[in-house]
Formats: sequence, C-alpha cells, structure tokens
Amino acid sequence: MKRNIKIVIRNLYKIFGSDPQKALAYIHAGMSKSELLEKHNHVLGLENINIEMREGEVTVIMGLSGSGKSTLIRHLNRLIEPTAGKIDVDGEDVLSFDEEQLRKLRREVMSMVFQNFALLPHRSVAENAGTLLEVRGAKSEECFTEAKKWLDRVGLQGFAAHYPHQLSGGMQQRVGIARALTSNSPIMLMDEAFSALDPLIRSDMQDLLLELQKELHKTIVFITHDLDEAMRLADHLIILKDGYVVQQGEPQHILLNPNDPYVEDFISDINRLRVLRVRSIMTPIKGEVPTDTHGEVDYNDTLESMIAHSGGDTSYSYVVTNDGKAVGTLEMTDLVRALVPRASSGKGAQSRAV
Repeated sequence: MKRNIKIVIRNLYKIFGSDPQKALAYIHAGMSKSELLEKHNHVLGLENINIEMREGEVTVIMGLSGSGKSTLIRHLNRLIEPTAGKIDVDGEDVLSFDEEQLRKLRREVMSMVFQNFALLPHRSVAENAGTLLEVRGAKSEECFTEAKKWLDRVGLQGFAAHYPHQLSGGMQQRVGIARALTSNSPIMLMDEAFSALDPLIRSDMQDLLLELQKELHKTIVFITHDLDEAMRLADHLIILKDGYVVQQGEPQHILLNPNDPYVEDFISDINRLRVLRVRSIMTPIKGEVPTDTHGEVDYNDTLESMIAHSGGDTSYSYVVTNDGKAVGTLEMTDLVRALVPRASSGKGAQSRAV
C-alpha cells in the first residue's frame, strides 16, 4: 500500500555562527565544512538535506556522533531554526508558522520522546503522562483517564500513583512513550530514546514500539547511532555523515546495495542472518509457480530462520509467499551469497566512537 507523504524536507541547511547567511554563500561556492570552520569559525550542521517521510511509517535517521541527527529532528518542530530550506508537514510550511501555530504543532501534531526521559520529579507517573493534555486545557479527570489507559498499554499497570524516582530507567522511558501516546499526536519524534537503556531493556523497548506501531500506525521519526536498532525499526533509513545524507531508502536495499564506501564500512559488521529478509533476495515469480521445490517460506522470514529450516542444505529451493500468495522463489545458494558483504574500504566508519 502506498502511503501519503507526511513530512517533506527540501534543501535544508543549518550553519552555526555569527553570520550564517554569509557562511552559506561560502558553502554554495564550494567551501568544505572543515574550511568553513578553520577560516570563518562557523560550523556546518546540516547540508542540503532532502527527505520525504511517509505517513504511518518509521523513519530512522542514523549516523555517528556529530553527524547532525539531533540537529535535524529539532528542525521539524522548529526547536532549531534553519539557515535555509523548506519543511512541510501535511502540506503546510512549518517555517511560516507564527508562535500560536508553532504551539499547536508542538502540542497537537508532534510529540517528543527524549533520551533522558524528561519526567517532572515532583509529579506522579499519571500526571507526567497526562502533561500534554493538561497543557491543552483538558480537565484533570480526562487527563488521568487517558494517561492511565496508555500507561496500562505500555506495561505500567498499577504505577499511576508512583513518582519517577521509584521507577527503573526502562519504566521511566515507558512513561515517556505513554506521555507521547496520551497526546494523541499523529507524529512522534524520538531522539536517541532507547540509547540510555541496558541492552536487554533496550530490546524490550524496541519490541514495545513495534507492537504499538502495528496497532497505531504513527508517523515516527527515530534517531539512533545503533545500526542494529535502525535496521530493526526502520521502514525508511537515512544515514547521515558530517551533516549530509550519504544514503537513504529501504533498509534491506541499503544493506545489499551500499552506494558509498562510508556506508559499506558502516554496515560491514552487522549480523546479516538476523537482519536480512527473504523478500530482499528472492526472485519474483513471472510465470507459473514452480512445483519442484522444498516447500513454502514466508516473505518476511529472516535468513537465519531459513538456514534452520533448510538444515543448512544449500541445494534447496523454496516458493516464497506473502499473505498466502506465491510471490517469488528462493534459492539457498542466493542466500549464501547475500551473507557476504562487499569489501569495505577500511575508511570512513572505522573510527565510529559513539
């Protein structure tokens, strides 16, 4: 199903310094980011960003520290003002909004889930979860009812009367997600939302987000520096480097078709068995469905599950089905080839300190 475009970013630049417009002219003339800093003491934060985000999908923006991820997401609700460019949400020019329109955007259209939870320590869990509704002027009873509904939904039954200091980190982040859901905003901005959590709790939170997304179909913009997390969550993946987009597209396609040595290095260590899906390496059926195969497999099965299913026999082939319909064939020899990454350049992402 083709989804509507929810957010459009065009030719977006952000330069930090005393005279960003003058610095922008230097960039347009071909000056590099390092030269701009060295010669003019200005920092190029974002360079010519062009992105479309579809309604009901998870768009993941990833890159190393300093790549511009958080700067970019804060442009969407204008917590940061751009130097140049265009941002449209539902066809409206966000950069033309006055203060009242911006307040409405932040209260009703875009909710935000932060890395550090951002809970008010003197307010109960339910009061924290109902904050955005309260700001809109909703009555206390309505705020509590909605907050409790979403607290229960994220697995915090019985904790409405507790306070943030009584909760673990993972539980506090669940409150943050409940707060975003209680606001009933169609867009959720999640800036490194799970990066402060322990690995097992982080995995649980990813499961929770995917479960909620199947039901709610929010438009989610998710920031991370973790490639495994990005590959797991993203419908659309955007990789940033030094403030510009290196590659963007469907995550499986990027993994199989990196278009830049930086991306090749970045993805070289990922566990392809667990990330790649049958749909990415199958051969579409153009004629009759083959009958001389070893059975059927699902479109979304991982390659890891296929290895187990075949018992490791690379001579097997399968019919691939999606919603019960035959859509392709899978040769196990193709699966083995897909597990071998392109040779990395040894540059670019090798120093990824996060």
